[in-house]
Amino acid sequence: MAVNSIRQDEEQGKVRKKDMVIRLFSYLLASKKELAAVGGILAVTLSINMVWPLLMEWAVNRCVAEKDIPGLLKLGAGALILLLVYAWGSRLRMLIMARLSNQVLMTIRQELYTHLQTMSLHFFDSRPTGKILARLIGDVNALKEVVSDSVTKLIPDLLTVAGVAVIMAVKNVYLAMAAFVTLPVLAGGMFLIQSKAYPMWQLFRKKTSNLNAFIHEDFSGIRIIQSFAAEEESRRDFYEMADQHRDTFCQAVRYADGFGPVVEITWGLGAFFLYFIGIRILGRDQVEIGTYLAFSTYLSMFWTPIRNLANFYNKLTTNLSAAERVFEILDTPAEITDRYGAKTLPELRGKVEFRHVSFAYQDEPDRLVLENVSFTVKPGETIALVGPTGAGKTTIVNLIGRFYEVTKGDILLDDHSIGEVTIESLRRQMGIMTQDNFLFTGTIRDNIRYGRLEASDEEIVEAAKAVNAHEFIMKLEKGYDTWISERGSGLSIGQRQLLAFARTMVSDPRILILDEATSSIDTHTERLVQEGIEHLLAGRTAFVVAHRLSTIRRADRIFVIDKGTILEEGNHQELMRKKGAYYQLYQSQFRQEG
Repeated sequence: MAVNSIRQDEEQGKVRKKDMVIRLFSYLLASKKELAAVGGILAVTLSINMVWPLLMEWAVNRCVAEKDIPGLLKLGAGALILLLVYAWGSRLRMLIMARLSNQVLMTIRQELYTHLQTMSLHFFDSRPTGKILARLIGDVNALKEVVSDSVTKLIPDLLTVAGVAVIMAVKNVYLAMAAFVTLPVLAGGMFLIQSKAYPMWQLFRKKTSNLNAFIHEDFSGIRIIQSFAAEEESRRDFYEMADQHRDTFCQAVRYADGFGPVVEITWGLGAFFLYFIGIRILGRDQVEIGTYLAFSTYLSMFWTPIRNLANFYNKLTTNLSAAERVFEILDTPAEITDRYGAKTLPELRGKVEFRHVSFAYQDEPDRLVLENVSFTVKPGETIALVGPTGAGKTTIVNLIGRFYEVTKGDILLDDHSIGEVTIESLRRQMGIMTQDNFLFTGTIRDNIRYGRLEASDEEIVEAAKAVNAHEFIMKLEKGYDTWISERGSGLSIGQRQLLAFARTMVSDPRILILDEATSSIDTHTERLVQEGIEHLLAGRTAFVVAHRLSTIRRADRIFVIDKGTILEEGNHQELMRKKGAYYQLYQSQFRQEG
């Protein structure tokens, strides 16, 4: 199975930037009322902004030239009122957009998280957790400025540029043409810089993902690192990846920083041509001083938004790679989904049937992990799966829970094909325990209740007592309300396993799967839990993947798995009498325990 390693840059398909921009901005359209309010405020503030230079022109050409002091005072009072309205409108618009942009980010993150929960184990097996976190947290956060600025800056600046261009052209077309003559140079420069910067920002996002994955794995395995005194090696690896992260960022920024100088140069050239044509060619007789002043203001009003648009384009180029990574995950179809017309699985009796089941991982379709496996398990029967590592034991139990799709054949529960029922109704009736049962941050009570969220406190205590976990829980400082951190830090491995047994017990599953569930429990703890396991197995169909003889001897039947097939089946005594594969396995692995 191909795996995306920590150091390996993630592959991404080519996506049209235009499509990503449209898709990103479509999230804003869901908030039509807020956008309408922003649009109304925007119309008022832009109108005031456009009128401002005309008021200056009127004040100079009329009030000052004619020494009309009362008129100048009235104009100043009106300008002050407009200024206050402009300031209030701008502030309100920013507040609305800040709230709206955060809501858009929340929506995208929720969609991404919800979609990730539907992905199969194959998806998570093939990439480091840190790289998934990088997309869910970092890449989504990178979209905030783009979403917010799209309304607070992009639309106002576009309208300002268009409005100023029209006013300048109406007032004096020659001056307008002089001011705008450098725009093609600006467009060419921006396109050239963007074509160089965008691939570097893509690479930077990948290096960020690699670094996040390394840090996540490093601290998850800190006990191993310290046990082998490998801190220096880890430090060197971290420095190497951090250097790559820094270098790609610096390269991307070098290209992105070219936007500013291009805008400033074209702005300066535009101003030069404006004054050169106005003064040297048109002359003072054709253009009044107030008009020059108005044009000078409009020129600033024109190029300031142009500079803002260049900065926005720069941000878009910088963060579009983040949007690409987010949408790539959202567009990755879930491999395991409810099929069309899937029905709710009724309450099971516990019959399990494999009909000529073969399975291969998608990345290695020619290498069968299971090949033509068939068997039938009666309700309430306990099946032990034994065999060498990699024989296919865990694959069998994973297929029962439909964590992977069978390549060929079918699996039936009480004669219902698992592919024809809903995933939720299937897994709700299953209890699955592994060697490394995960405990969540929270109280012990919450962790046990995770098996069935509606379970009462009394049912939680009963489940704990059934697996002999109640005694050690009550010895803790706060009993069932004792707070534990991620993975149950502070508890012994045996205690964590006992809590996992209680969590499974409270869920009251019809089919029970124990995948090496007692391998981490010491002999003394195992004696305590065996009685609980028997309570857990009573009346339930169970599949037990285990190496411990005590667990296997109690099984109704034992399947010896090797190279993806069932070599032998029978109970312990029958298989020992055959002196076949199970006998050899027993002699090599179980003699000391026996």
